[in-house]
Amino acid sequence: MPSKATTKLVQAGTKDQLRFITCGSVDDGKSTLIGRLLHDSKMIYEDQLTALARDSAKHGTTGNDIDLALVVDGLEAEREQGITIDVAYRFFTTLRRSFMVADTPGHEQYTRNMATGASNAQLAIILIDARKGVLVQTKRHSFICSLLGIRHVVLAVNKIDLVSYKKEVFDRIVGDYVAFAAGLGFTSNVAIPISARYGDNVINRSGNTQWYQGPCLLDYLESIDIQSDAAGQAFRFPVQWVNRPNLDFRGYAGTVASGSISAGDEIIVAASGRTTRVKRIVTQDGDLPRAEAGDAVTIAVEDEIDISRGDLVARPTEQPEVADQFAAHLIWMDKDPLVAGRNYILRIGTQTAAASITAVKYRIDVNTREHLAARTLGLNEIGFCNVATALPAAFDPYGVNRKTGSFIVIDRYTNRTVGAGMIAFPLRRATNIAWQPLSVGKSERAALKDQKPCIIWFTGLSGAGKSTIVNIVDQKLFAMSRHTMLLDGDNVRHGLNRDLGFTEADRVENIRRVGEVAKLMADSGLIVICSFISPYRAERDMVRSLVAKEEFIEVFVDTPIEECARRDPKRLYSKVKSGKLKNFTGIDAPYETPIRPEIHLRTMGRTPEQLAEAVVDLLRARAIIGNR
Repeated sequence: MPSKATTKLVQAGTKDQLRFITCGSVDDGKSTLIGRLLHDSKMIYEDQLTALARDSAKHGTTGNDIDLALVVDGLEAEREQGITIDVAYRFFTTLRRSFMVADTPGHEQYTRNMATGASNAQLAIILIDARKGVLVQTKRHSFICSLLGIRHVVLAVNKIDLVSYKKEVFDRIVGDYVAFAAGLGFTSNVAIPISARYGDNVINRSGNTQWYQGPCLLDYLESIDIQSDAAGQAFRFPVQWVNRPNLDFRGYAGTVASGSISAGDEIIVAASGRTTRVKRIVTQDGDLPRAEAGDAVTIAVEDEIDISRGDLVARPTEQPEVADQFAAHLIWMDKDPLVAGRNYILRIGTQTAAASITAVKYRIDVNTREHLAARTLGLNEIGFCNVATALPAAFDPYGVNRKTGSFIVIDRYTNRTVGAGMIAFPLRRATNIAWQPLSVGKSERAALKDQKPCIIWFTGLSGAGKSTIVNIVDQKLFAMSRHTMLLDGDNVRHGLNRDLGFTEADRVENIRRVGEVAKLMADSGLIVICSFISPYRAERDMVRSLVAKEEFIEVFVDTPIEECARRDPKRLYSKVKSGKLKNFTGIDAPYETPIRPEIHLRTMGRTPEQLAEAVVDLLRARAIIGNR
């Protein structure tokens, strides 16, 4: 026989669900409010109540009463401090509706956690301590809710008991908040005086606030009309995977993000522009005549067209944007700051693509909503940025569709999620530019020179010996009548990159420009020899991605930093030691060693001539040059 909990969960599965968050400043009572909702809706069972009473005696802040905040504050660190650090999700149900609630942290340093909780919510409960009124964090969280597309707000003026249930206190706070929130675009904003600790106006109307004529909190949450806007939106179907169980069936599996589709309807693959019709809508329980937002289905189509994981399917009359550049709000979530120009991985729905944030247009002070000049974003900061993807991506503006207008940014090497973004609009900067076909291409130019074009990329610390080795390699190839060009790190900073400094962002831009120049030279059939410290793997890999796999050779000139400092050919290490030079690679700026270079030159005990010959031997082995 199923348990009461199981029965409630089964019943909840057939009900409309409201997803909401609680947010506000520290100690406004967010966790206590959720605990009260769970307790009074009978979603806390006897064994849990026993454990709660025990924990209240140890960690509680309510004297001899049960501390309902501990229902949510599950982390030991949270219980010891009496604050919420992580995002805590809880499920409960009533006879009229089921709920999923996210309790989000109040501290400013946990803004990323709060944003995570808000990203899927339909409604926000903004709590305000009646004794303190509207605070900076109240404004911060309200702005983030607005930015993340939440359009329904409940202003819960909590701890009304601590101000003797005074109507004038409530009215003053509501007036202050309404004035602040006027420009945030909320569709509804309902204020309720509550006491989460004692239950006033939470589950039942309170006799202590006879002056208040509005609904209690639970009644409002049960009755607010928040039907998913997705059902009325344009049809969007991100393809999760290609379902091919046998030779007789090919389908495309995923979850309908918005809108609806029926068998026989015409559809289009957004990126390719190919059209077809829906043949079948397949589920584990049989075919459906129609699929709506939230349905996980497999769609079979009438024609053999190329559809892959990451493709976005739509109706031909309601197509999404397709562009390789767009503007977006970005919340930075990593301790390492954003570096404009660096290659990251971008994930929009099921699409994954290499991308870079090409420019930070401004940073937003979320307390004042002021736009501030910025070139980077730090942990928990929010900015407005331009983003470029390696391939065109299909999307909608976030204000039109939250499912297809949001993305995450992933570090290529650590696989950490470092940012979350909301697309504002596509950038049409290159729509009037097309590749001009050329009669003479790279292969013809290289054949004329009797060599294969390539980029030989020397990387290593300052003083490692790169310049000496590349000069010898260049001389050897010149003696063989090979066509080369040598790009040296110091030389390009006298002209092409004279406007760049040595910040992390400038170093990234330095390598990006050199990579593009090296590619153009390789396209002319040259062997391009590049000598750059190039401390970051991401930028070296960016240059590698510009040419064919066999056309990039990474050479790691590996010299211990102690030996580099002893040689000190440009007197740079001496300046670092005396404090005259900052942000120096290998000392107070990082150098990321190559993981799998094509050739690893360990310089200790070997002459520059021997090391250069090893590079030339590799060129012969790869048939880049012949034996003439």
